[in-house]
Amino acid sequence: MAKRNKVNRGKVILVAGGAGFVGSHLCSALLDAGNRVICLDSYLTGSPANISGLERNPYFTAIEQDVCDEVELGEPLDQIYNLACPASPPSYQADPIHTMMTSVAGTGNLLRLAEKHGATFLQASTSEIYGDPEEHPQQEDYWGHVNCTGPRACYDEGKRAAETLCFDSLRSGSVDARVARIFNTYGPHMRPSDGRIVSNFIVQALKNDPLTVYGTGEQTRSFCYVSDLVEGLIRLMNCEPNPGVPVNLGNPGEFTVIELAELVLSKVRTASTIVHKPLPPDDPQRRRPDISRAKTLLAWEPKVVLEEGLSHTIAWFKKALPRQRATRNPRRPANQPQLSSISQDL
Repeated sequence: MAKRNKVNRGKVILVAGGAGFVGSHLCSALLDAGNRVICLDSYLTGSPANISGLERNPYFTAIEQDVCDEVELGEPLDQIYNLACPASPPSYQADPIHTMMTSVAGTGNLLRLAEKHGATFLQASTSEIYGDPEEHPQQEDYWGHVNCTGPRACYDEGKRAAETLCFDSLRSGSVDARVARIFNTYGPHMRPSDGRIVSNFIVQALKNDPLTVYGTGEQTRSFCYVSDLVEGLIRLMNCEPNPGVPVNLGNPGEFTVIELAELVLSKVRTASTIVHKPLPPDDPQRRRPDISRAKTLLAWEPKVVLEEGLSHTIAWFKKALPRQRATRNPRRPANQPQLSSISQDL
């Protein structure tokens, strides 16, 4: 039987990473539900442009800060969402030590803040904790197949450590912590150069550049539109009682990389073709969530099919791409390497 979810109205909510791709959509949804929202972001990969439309709302505040520094707020908090971490290989591999510390020290700082305020805490974890999985589809009780010394480990192992901190805090009774394992997410507010497969393909098609497929293209991913994911996050935060276990959030529809590339080409008027490059180390070959737990505990499953979500995302990129070229975040390194185009998540 599905557990009843509380309606979330009038709470004071901190969203760490709130100027990022998913975080900005979450801030907007929480404001629409009648909450006071505080966005905390270092703007290393997040963008002020993502939240510019929210700053006119008197119940919204944006604070520039790195979660690796101790977080202090002068007002009570009811809930904390932790989405603060680079989520694509070019971003998290640009400064891997900082990426790892964002997940470990940053999560620790926010958990202490939650304990101080008695706030419910939600950790945005990732399907990357399953590594290159030997189990398919991936259920939450699968422990994963991760290379702890490889080039992706700063993200994969950082998120695994963050989950440990959350469940130790929950077991100790200090924080009401919940953990969402997010699978590939796409939609408006993605950065053109973030290295995620959907944004890569759309931007390459719009620029008439070849669509870069790593490996054979037969590796699979499952793509969840951002509005569906945000609904799942909010439901998990407000689920009573606390499920006490991690919950997969993603779309179980499974597509090969080649299928996605061909779908983008069918939706964009372009001269682009498909080119193949070597597969990066430790890149997962198959990725699809088992969302049985989310269906049972949260009465949640995604509604937006890939073709519909891609149409919305392509339309947004057509408008946003020239503007984002002109306003590149000066704090972000301009020479980040373009690594895997088949990344996941936030």
